[in-house]
Amino acid sequence: MTDTKKQHNKQDKVGKASEENKVVTPQNNCRDEVNSIYTGEFAHPADAADHIENLSIEKQVCMMEHLSSEDAAEALAEMEERAQTDIIENLDVDVAVRILSEMSPDDATDVLDELDEEHRDVLLERLEADDAEEIRNLLAFDPDTAGGIMNTEIIILSQDLTADQAIMHIRREMEDKEIPYYAYIVDSEERLVGVLSLRNLLLCRPGTVLEEKLSDQSLISVVFDEDKENVAHLLSRYNFMAMPVVDYEGRLLGVVTYDDVIDIIHEEASEDMLGMVGAGQDETVDTPWLESVKVRLPWLFINMMNSSISAYVVFLFEGSIAQMAILAVLMPIVANQAGNTGQQALAVMIRQLAVERFDRGKSWKAVLREAKVGALTGLIVSLLVMIGVFLFTQNVLLAQVMASALALDMLLGALAGASIPLILKELGRDPAQASSIFLTTLTDGFGFLIFLGLATMFIL
Repeated sequence: MTDTKKQHNKQDKVGKASEENKVVTPQNNCRDEVNSIYTGEFAHPADAADHIENLSIEKQVCMMEHLSSEDAAEALAEMEERAQTDIIENLDVDVAVRILSEMSPDDATDVLDELDEEHRDVLLERLEADDAEEIRNLLAFDPDTAGGIMNTEIIILSQDLTADQAIMHIRREMEDKEIPYYAYIVDSEERLVGVLSLRNLLLCRPGTVLEEKLSDQSLISVVFDEDKENVAHLLSRYNFMAMPVVDYEGRLLGVVTYDDVIDIIHEEASEDMLGMVGAGQDETVDTPWLESVKVRLPWLFINMMNSSISAYVVFLFEGSIAQMAILAVLMPIVANQAGNTGQQALAVMIRQLAVERFDRGKSWKAVLREAKVGALTGLIVSLLVMIGVFLFTQNVLLAQVMASALALDMLLGALAGASIPLILKELGRDPAQASSIFLTTLTDGFGFLIFLGLATMFIL
């Protein structure tokens, strides 16, 4: 299609949107924004979503009212949760219902799950009975499980069908399905018995009964209450485009698709990054600032208490520092180097826990590995620092004490960085939650204690 034809098609959609909703006139305060969607500047739903999110809530609502239902639904599905909630809460009920009815059930469920129960019930009552029932069923699942993120718009085939019959069935059903990567084969009791890719189905010989293609198949699925992060790991491990979700009797309920998994992995990585430093794990720049203060302040108090431990260690050696001021100059090197070593081990361990199921034996072997890394890097760095301190101070004992303290603290940092996430995991806590705060306390407190203690014993 030429660019000119595309331009005309976009303009036609503006007219259709105007007829379907309200006519877009110069009096509408979002005319330019609506036109920017249909003229190609923000044609893709993801680009449209970003554009709309950057507008005032008044213009966001105006755009949702004047875009076609399909385009509004696609853009809304791509937005952040907070933006989705704000828009739906401010839209006229009829407009909101029209948009929600165009969304896939799983996306509509995600939007409605963020609303208060009263508003949600009002919208569900206005939706068509079948759509409302499907969304209510999805809302019953925990949003952090496979059932909470699954898509129910899938192609289901009876194992008794032939390949030709299956293909004809798919042609009839495909328009109403979101992403038909696979056909899911069930028995007479709707239990999942196999999965066929559309490619394999098309390559079947005419007349082949589907059941015959499943004899040597190793079926992989997840139960509806499986944690969504584990589902993401399985999809990544097996390189599937979608993972079937079943109940405890093996009946097919829906599928989790790769686009949901990308969102899960992105969300998990963001949560780990924020949690390591004690920020809210779902915090964004759009989070109300008072809410951020409420979340961060407790961890800052904990960090203050932990820092007082390091300060007390320094206070214990006040006399030593007074006699030899160079100790105060060298102290930060010990703490910072060990802290960085610990952060490296911490990041590796949290990544390991994020991408694989928790295996106690393998994880503690990883701690030993990090200890070896910390010991060798500590030895190399301490030798270099020993040479530097000797050249700077001409004091052999001070250089040796500095090197010993640095090597020991870097080893401690590596052990602590690798162990803290595992200890938190064993205690049933998020391995990333404030790990960095606890690590800093150990490397600073023990680093000062080792360095100043050795200096007091061997130099003063």
